[in-house]
Amino acid sequence: MRYARKKNEKDGKSEKARLENMPIKIQRKMRVLVIAAAMTFVSASFYGRRVGVFASTEYEAAEAANTTVGARAECVAELSSRRILYEKNGEDRLPMASTTKIATALTVLEGGNDLDEIFKVPAAGCGIEGSSAYLKEGEETSERDLLYGLMLRSGNDCAVTLALREEGSVRKFAEKMNRTAQRAGALHTHFKNPHGLPEKGHYTTARDLTFIACLALENPVFAEIVSTKYYEKKNWTNKNKMLENYDGAIGVKTGFTKQAGRCLVSAARRGDMTLVCTVLSCGDTYGRSSALLDDAFSAYENVLLQAADSPVALRSARGSITAKTGKDLRYPLLAEEKKYVKKVAIAFDTPAFDGNGREISGQLRIYLLNNLLFSENLYKL
Repeated sequence: MRYARKKNEKDGKSEKARLENMPIKIQRKMRVLVIAAAMTFVSASFYGRRVGVFASTEYEAAEAANTTVGARAECVAELSSRRILYEKNGEDRLPMASTTKIATALTVLEGGNDLDEIFKVPAAGCGIEGSSAYLKEGEETSERDLLYGLMLRSGNDCAVTLALREEGSVRKFAEKMNRTAQRAGALHTHFKNPHGLPEKGHYTTARDLTFIACLALENPVFAEIVSTKYYEKKNWTNKNKMLENYDGAIGVKTGFTKQAGRCLVSAARRGDMTLVCTVLSCGDTYGRSSALLDDAFSAYENVLLQAADSPVALRSARGSITAKTGKDLRYPLLAEEKKYVKKVAIAFDTPAFDGNGREISGQLRIYLLNNLLFSENLYKL
């Protein structure tokens, strides 16, 4: 399902002809952009929805016939911007099986406990149904070891033991997981347990789970755990086959129950871009995720819109000033979108100062059409 864009053969080629050389999904995107540019208005919801991927006629025909293609729900986003590059049924509430454990691990890591403190496994943490790390009552362990058992071996016993260690009960820990989800921007997710076994009121969406994974991957300990292929201390091999078979794969979690079907949250980094992909209820999680990621990497570039030290000229009542953002500003764009990026530099007549005493001379705003991408302080050089 990969595709290649055709280049214009002649200068002055009509926009209609140029669009006809693009994949079908890209054509739809560009028509939206062209119309929006003419009207000087576009809704933010147009961006990143089913664009730049699945340009194959096979997918189009199957979709038109309302047949099942890929997963029941799926979503791809770029990690740093959280821009949704593609989704199908991304807001449908569905069970997610052991991909739940992404939120479990992140909630534990944000709890602040000493990960290497030794304690004994309680009886309530043993013999949990489903996948297991085969913990034994009274066995000495640490939260770090349990996190590896949770994410590499998908141990339901590890999930319950961590929940009990953190909050004293599964119910209280699940409430904490829900707060983690809210911080991630996952507003249509509700956790009832830390392992993902079927339970009424335990659900997420493909989009929400993608956002939770994005937040989790920003935690360096989480990122290290889920990218580990083999944990020698416990002789545990990671069940996530993407780590072995997909170029640039860095995580994150598999899942399966009869109710949820096969689920996978995967992530890959190539160059300056990291993508996170979720597929829920999918027959071929690895094949589908690989195709989604391939298409997104092919269609999008994480464009450097403003370098950290690149000078920005400002003119205010105080005269001419040169300033900088102090940080790189990147955003994933289709090639066809780049010409619609606009920068607006605003000078402050009266400077402000940040907590470090740096002079804030103005503000840089970057738009994609009328959609604000960045609004950053400009610091005097």
